[in-house]
Amino acid sequence: MELYIFLLFCISFFLLLLRRRSSAAHRLPPGPFNFPIVGSLHRLGSHPNQSLFELAKTYGPLMTLRLGYVTAVIASSAEMAKQVLLTHEEAFSDRTVPDAVASQPNHESTLAWAVGDGLWRNRRRLCNTQLFTVQRLNLLQHLRHQKVQQLIRHIEKQRVSGSQVKIVEVTFATALNLISSTIFSTDIVDPEFSRAQEFKELVGRIMEYSSKPNLSDYFPMLKRFDLQGIRKHIKQSYMGLHEIFDVLIDKRMELRASDSKARSGDFLDVLLDQCEENQAYFTRQNIKPLILDLFIAGSDTSALTTEWAMAELLRKPEVLQKTKRELMEVIGSERAVQESDIDELPYLQAVVKETMRLHPGAPLLLPYKAKNDVEICGYTIPKNAQVMVNAWAIGRDSNYWTDPLSFCPERFLDSGLGFRGRDFKYLPFGAGRRICSGMPLAVRMVHLMLASMIQSFDWKLPQGINPHDIDMRDTFGTTLKKAVPLYVIPL
Repeated sequence: MELYIFLLFCISFFLLLLRRRSSAAHRLPPGPFNFPIVGSLHRLGSHPNQSLFELAKTYGPLMTLRLGYVTAVIASSAEMAKQVLLTHEEAFSDRTVPDAVASQPNHESTLAWAVGDGLWRNRRRLCNTQLFTVQRLNLLQHLRHQKVQQLIRHIEKQRVSGSQVKIVEVTFATALNLISSTIFSTDIVDPEFSRAQEFKELVGRIMEYSSKPNLSDYFPMLKRFDLQGIRKHIKQSYMGLHEIFDVLIDKRMELRASDSKARSGDFLDVLLDQCEENQAYFTRQNIKPLILDLFIAGSDTSALTTEWAMAELLRKPEVLQKTKRELMEVIGSERAVQESDIDELPYLQAVVKETMRLHPGAPLLLPYKAKNDVEICGYTIPKNAQVMVNAWAIGRDSNYWTDPLSFCPERFLDSGLGFRGRDFKYLPFGAGRRICSGMPLAVRMVHLMLASMIQSFDWKLPQGINPHDIDMRDTFGTTLKKAVPLYVIPL
């Protein structure tokens, strides 16, 4: 072990000298002092989004940290985010892929993590034109309405039995079925949600291990050893989801083989058509990572956003009542909320936007990688540097937001701010060419779940808990989840 540590130190020292020599010709953005070997890893702490926000107050909105042997550049202002996501979007269109993500089969075929090349553009174009268009989403909205009504019936049973509702659990199961019905035209979780835990564990394990600090990401020479066992454990979850997809794909292919005209009109049919027509770009093996991307991004972030929204509303009963009053005035209590109602509910929309400002699904977005040296505001971002945009910090910056730590939906009424990343002070889905493709579906899902729960029930906190006692601490990861899940009682 002593010899191993000594060799690691020697290699590290040699690489450090090379790095200093190569960076002499570059003017990197400012940053804190870097210690030998570890650089500034110790400064990240358990909540890097918060730590980087504080460091930016000292070193500026564009700063450099060395994380092990990775040069990381962090943009912490709307102006710097615009430089990365719009002005130089071509140079930053690739991703830095964490070792945990790279451990899944065919990770280069994902939508979120793939290199921004022609293959990626082809897959993204397919999603944008065949899955997330208004027409396609409208075509399958009746299936999503059915899933939300299953959610309401499930909560009603818990109300009758006097049980508490764990919001993230029921919304996660519902989000899984919302995604599943759009892709496969079938439920992946039964109506009683009894199988939801199985999928939550698989997805939860992927999210957990993907967000853990991994030595393999900061010290590339250690990847082959997988010292923390992250690759080993997360791979099992990836394979578990692929096996589930294989069963569903097999059934559909058998149906299509028996009847050449059999079509469900869902995204799986679109993908299988592409596999037949365009085999250079689409095969059975590389469509599964794309499906997995949609499931993980859609289910986890949608469920967490809905939970955060409920928590914020319960902390402010007057805002909850205002939201419910709008629902009663526009829809009433005699019929269920429809996706087509969302446009007529501006205050509900403001609640969701304010939730995503304070609790963005991806606090640091996903990491970008510089394709070449890029000059920004007199500084040079070197080729292969990892570039992160601290959307969490920008959403809480008093330079852009009045009283930024307060939950105030009114700030979004008549503001013109939307989800599409056109104003860089508000980036819940990112911006530019790598903005989240699933945004149109995610926005519909969150609004529909939240509105249906508020319309159908009154809610109270468990005995002994006051609104201001709700624990709003979060746990950092690829997504931000509540450290203490929200339990509520439907009335």
